[in-house]
Order: sequence, then structure tokens, then C-alpha cells
Amino acid sequence: MNSHPNIEERIWDYIDGLSSAEEKGFVEQLIATQEEWRSKYHELLDVHQLMGSSIELDAPSMRFGQNVMEEIARHQIAPATKTYINKKIIYGFAAFFITMIVGLFIYGLSQAPWTVSGNSNILSDFSLEKIQWNKFFNNTYMNIFIMVNVILGLMLLDSYLTRKKQEMHKVG
Repeated sequence: MNSHPNIEERIWDYIDGLSSAEEKGFVEQLIATQEEWRSKYHELLDVHQLMGSSIELDAPSMRFGQNVMEEIARHQIAPATKTYINKKIIYGFAAFFITMIVGLFIYGLSQAPWTVSGNSNILSDFSLEKIQWNKFFNNTYMNIFIMVNVILGLMLLDSYLTRKKQEMHKVG
């Protein structure tokens, strides 16, 4: 015996005219011979007729768009971001991170061996291989600090370049 959802699916296809001629004949035979199929067919046919006759699509009124716009106009519109973002705070953050990067650079230079023996030229004896980089770059916290500062610096550069690009498009 066919399952209940399969019966409904086949009958809906029959009612909608989506089934093939062979399937249509098979469903008609089952409706004529079996009570379960017949009752389900009449039930679904009633639903189909109700859907076709009683549901009417209502068109919106002629002033619908204008009514919506008037309702929106009554509410307070959010101000532009320029009015509520304090630029001094943004510049303060930028100054903080630039200061931190410069401080890290100075700390790195202070770890270099700057002492020279004899009368030799300082620049001729200076070599990057003499600097013990692992003293200050091997620390996990230092690496995280550097990565965060680089990312924040790139974000600051991106926002600056985006602002410049928008200003150029406004002028052009």
C-alpha cells in the first residue's frame, strides 16, 4: 500500500495536471477503486477550489508609498557619523600607537652593542650580525605586540587612504 504523503503528492500532481498520461490513468483507477484515494482526492480538490476562489490579492492603496515615506519622516533620522565621532579621540589612539612603535624601535636600538674598542670607525665595525636579536624578539608577548601594532597601523593607513579616495571622488 502506498504511504500517505505519496498519495497526496500523486493526487496533487493529478489535480495540477503535472502527471504524465500513464500516471494520470493510474491515479484515476486508484480513485475509482480505493476509498482512501477517493476521500483524499475529494479533500484535496476542495482545498484546491477554496484556494482558487476565495483568495484575492489586494492591491495597495494609491498613496501607499507616500504614506510609508511620511511615516519614516516622522521618526528622527540618525545623524551622520561626523557629528558624533570625536576626531580628537581617533588622533589620540593614532598617537598612542605611533608612540608605542617608536618606543619599540628605540628599545631595539638600545639593545645593539654600540661600544667600539680602539680608534676604528664606528660605521665600519657595525654589523647587523653582532646584534643579538633573540634577546628582544624571541619573547611571545613582544611578537604579539608587534603584530597587533602592525595590523592597527595598516588599518589606520587604509582608513586614511579611503578618506583621501572619497575626497577625490567628491571633487572629480
